[in-house]
Amino acid sequence: MSIDNGYVIISLYINDMLGFGTSMNVVHSIKRFLASKFDMKDMSEASVILGIKIIRRDKSIMLTQEHYVKKLLKKFGHFDVTPVSEYS
Repeated sequence: MSIDNGYVIISLYINDMLGFGTSMNVVHSIKRFLASKFDMKDMSEASVILGIKIIRRDKSIMLTQEHYVKKLLKKFGHFDVTPVSEYS
C-alpha cells in the first residue's frame, strides 16, 4: 500500500497484525486509518512474532530463533551436551 510517497507492508496472522513502513509517518498514518475502521489495540514495537525474535541495534534489525532452538534442545535433553569434533 502506498501512502504519501511511502510504502507499508501489513502482515496478518489470525488476529495479529504487524506493519512495516518506509517511515514512521507512514506507519502512524496507516495505524490511524485502521483504528478508525476497526477495533484494535496498539501493542507498540514487536519483539517476537511467530516464534521469531526481533533484535534492534542502531540502524539494523536482526531476526533470530535462537531462543526457540534452546527451548527445543532443553525439551529433548540435549542442551548441555559436549560437542565432538569430526574424525577421519
